[in-house]
Amino acid sequence: MKGRTVESMTTFDSTKESLIDLLQRVKQGKTQLPHFQRGWVWDDDHNRSLLASVPLSFPIGAVMMLQTGNPDVRFKPRLVEGLTLANSPEPERLILDGQQRLTSLFLALMSGVPVSTRDRRDKPINRWYYLDIAKALSPNGDREDAIIGIPEDRQIRNFRNEVIADYSTTEKECAAEFFPLHLVYDTPGLMAWQRTYVKVAPGKMEERFDRFNQLLASVIQRFQQYQVPLILMRKQTPKEAVCQVFEKVNTGGVSLTVFELLTATYAADEYNLREDWDARLKRLKKQKVLEGIESTDFLQGVTLLATRARRLQALAQGITPDSAPGISCKRKEVLRLTLDDYKALADPVTRGFEKASKSLFGLKIFASRDLPYCTQVTPMAAILAVLGDKADTDNVRAKLAQWYWCGVFGELYGSAVETQFAKDVPEFLAWLDGGPEPTAIAEANFSRERLLTLKTRNSAAYKGLYALLLKEGGLDLRSGETINQQSYFDEKIDIHHIFPQKWCRTNGIEPKRCDCIVNKTALSAKTNRMIGGSAPSNYLGRIRKSAGVTPTRMESILESHVIEPAILRSDDFPAFFRAREKALLDRVEAAMGKPIARDFVQPEADDLGDHEEEQPEEEMVA
Repeated sequence: MKGRTVESMTTFDSTKESLIDLLQRVKQGKTQLPHFQRGWVWDDDHNRSLLASVPLSFPIGAVMMLQTGNPDVRFKPRLVEGLTLANSPEPERLILDGQQRLTSLFLALMSGVPVSTRDRRDKPINRWYYLDIAKALSPNGDREDAIIGIPEDRQIRNFRNEVIADYSTTEKECAAEFFPLHLVYDTPGLMAWQRTYVKVAPGKMEERFDRFNQLLASVIQRFQQYQVPLILMRKQTPKEAVCQVFEKVNTGGVSLTVFELLTATYAADEYNLREDWDARLKRLKKQKVLEGIESTDFLQGVTLLATRARRLQALAQGITPDSAPGISCKRKEVLRLTLDDYKALADPVTRGFEKASKSLFGLKIFASRDLPYCTQVTPMAAILAVLGDKADTDNVRAKLAQWYWCGVFGELYGSAVETQFAKDVPEFLAWLDGGPEPTAIAEANFSRERLLTLKTRNSAAYKGLYALLLKEGGLDLRSGETINQQSYFDEKIDIHHIFPQKWCRTNGIEPKRCDCIVNKTALSAKTNRMIGGSAPSNYLGRIRKSAGVTPTRMESILESHVIEPAILRSDDFPAFFRAREKALLDRVEAAMGKPIARDFVQPEADDLGDHEEEQPEEEMVA
């Protein structure tokens, strides 16, 4: 803090600015909108209510703007709705919050054209806004009722299209005492209207003069003197702060994600990031396992490689590891992603995600809903983008699988994932070159007790065990076929109970054991319907008869699901549970490539109630 003043650290000013000055800047193009802002959407009711608030000196809320001129915070600008300029200047300020209000006021008071808005039925309409002088000056009048929207031709018609009121000339406006609000800031036009207003009623000129003075004091001057609270973010404000502020305070625009902000930044260089991403997403979604990938995941992958390149460059220049920039994909680093970085790395990262999908297929994860962690795909894609064809060797595949399963069963990707990502990429690549195991492997742990709490797809390890059983060669109980990508979708493979819930309830099996992953396996929808709620000793016979297989073949099929056939046929749930629990732990241990905690103090039966918040998935019953 030494040597730095409070002034030098301030990134914004909080002040007031007259409404007329705000709108004049809009009209001159000095104040514009960042391109990511959505269009103006206010309807007629909103417009009239806002126009009524100003002469009453009611607050209409603060406006937030950003000074332009920071080369690191560049957005493609656009003019406010309804404004056309032959030569649009570079804006001095961009509206971050208050677009709808300022646009509504500009259109009604200063644009000089009817306002294109919508009625209560959402029907497009064009309106001029007037003030009913009699209602406005009445002590008992409602100021909002005094604001009137008149059609574009300034004539009001009934349902038979007959003109019942006409304000199409200044004389007719004055005779009806309807003051056009677009004159409040037009001094010559206002004076000319006043002269007509006084002269249009020759016998009441003095009265009219007094009424206009009242109108001037109670309405027009209040428009002219109205002050709007203004928060002006200085141009040195970092892009991350702009993004955060917009997310927290914007009351009428889009929800500004990092992707939206980068889209607006790249648009300043005439690059359409959204169009590029849409094409890549269409390509990636051809792989069903990648259907859940979002723009943020992709940008994080690009940022991991961009920051890695910067770090390697610094190290090559002799900068010490402690002083070199780190690898990161946190929001502030994504926001620093230059267009050149994106153009250079987007294609390799796209291929990395495609390679990741193939790796996941090899691990028997076929659909996005079965991904233990969608987030873990990002560092995997970044690693594969760096490795390219080098990733196709048996050694790399084995290490990638071990790293992946440790992340799944160690449940490392549920929170603070950006920090984990930053470790994954350099540590895995160093591991391939003979370095130590990545921390994702070294710190991963899985305990025997965890099996009892894995009951639904809400748990990453639950989906991981499901995939692991398929990878180990699980066969469909009825068809005896290996469950591969095609049969997974054709046969509607899902996770179902081995000892059905109905049987477990009838036989007093505690829900914690009945509904956990130990008592579940991958079955086709048809096989599960054949199981219904029967005891294994009953449904096994039905399935074997339907499949036409020998008892020996049926045993092989059950063993592919790490189920001991003799125990299952005997309907001995405790023995089945103990044997399968051990078999599953063996599989997890082999996948992680390291010993896991097997000591577990078994609770008493009364303590084995279902305490987990998530509800178990219901089986299909015939």
